[in-house]
Order: sequence, then structure tokens, then C-alpha cells
Amino acid sequence: MTEFTLFIGNKCFSSWSLRPWVAMKHLGIPFEESFVRLRTPETSANLAKVSPTGLVPVLNHKQSNGRGKIIWETLAILEYLADLYPEKTLWPADIEARALARSAATEMHSGFREVRYGWPMNLRRPKGHKPLDAEGEMQRARIESLWRECREKYGKGGPFLFGHFTGADAMYAPVVTRFDTYGGELAPDTRAYVDAVLSTPAMRHWYAEAAKETWPEPGPDE
Repeated sequence: MTEFTLFIGNKCFSSWSLRPWVAMKHLGIPFEESFVRLRTPETSANLAKVSPTGLVPVLNHKQSNGRGKIIWETLAILEYLADLYPEKTLWPADIEARALARSAATEMHSGFREVRYGWPMNLRRPKGHKPLDAEGEMQRARIESLWRECREKYGKGGPFLFGHFTGADAMYAPVVTRFDTYGGELAPDTRAYVDAVLSTPAMRHWYAEAAKETWPEPGPDE
């Protein structure tokens, strides 16, 4: 039995669930996956059994006394894992790079509302350009600018924002799917980063399992 159980929602559209899941898969941290189907009459009651906020993701860390330590909120989960597994370098070792990575991750956690709502994560949706409103377009440009800053300053050692895969990449993984689905023809450096994330075995695994979901939500045009 593994130490960790990660509670997640539907892979097709649960963007917050994807973030810690892809980090743990990519970094080789073993965990059991427990699924709570979203958008059903029973969802709220089922979430209340496992989550203090009624939301996913939630990480249950099994203790030696048989009890579980509950960690909720995506960034808190990533920070908890970084503390437990410093050798995984979930954040860059360099203090300046680490500050930028955490700033970028926190900006993602609290911002880009118009991009997230205008381009909702939906792995069933056919790829094609979908224009954003003026505010959404400004936020999209900010995301690309931030990706470029990270890559130019600290990304020379690999294909990700800070060279190797970090918590910042995990936080932006659902945005990568949005750019791929809705963004149309992307700038070459944006396309290269999107492709790097999508080509990881962890992301390919998530997509494959999302494709197996039989529930109708969300629809391909939602």
C-alpha cells in the first residue's frame, strides 16, 4: 500500500486535479488514485466525505498510526511534496529561480480568470482557434510572456520552464491543454513548450484515461 491517496475529479475537465497528479506521476512519487465524479447530484455529498472544502484535489497521507493527514489546495500539496522529497527538486535549487517559479505558480493559482473561463479545459473539444475577449487576450499574452521569461532566464537545461520539470510546470499544465485546444497557430516558442509538456508520459497517460471516460460531460463543444 502506498503512503498517498490523491482524490481527483474527471480527467476530461478537472484542471485542478491534473496539477498535483501530473507532478507526482512525472516525478515518480507513488500514490493511489481515488476518483470523485463531478457534476452529478451526489457530487457534493461525495466530496464532503474526503475534502474539507468540498473540492478536489485532496491528498491523504497515510500515517503509521493508521490515520490520514489531509492536505488540500493544489499549491499546498505541491509544497508538502517538495518538503517530503527534496531530491525531486519540485522547485529550482537556485533561490532566484525558485522565487520566480513560486511567483509564476501563485499567479496561475489566483489569476488568468478570463483565459480559464474563456478557454475551459475540455480534452474532448476539437482543436481550433477560439478568440478571447480583450481582457482574456491580455492575460493570454501575459502567460506567454511569463513562460518566455522563465525559459530565457532558467530554462536552458531542458524543455520546461526551469529546464527540469517543476511545480510551475504542474501549475501551468492545464493551461498548456487550453493553448493546444483553443490557441490555433501558436508562436514557435510557445508551441515548443506546449509540446514538451504534452509529450511527457504523465500527460499522455492523463489524456489516454480521459479518453476512456464514458460520461457525457463536458460535451465536445462545451
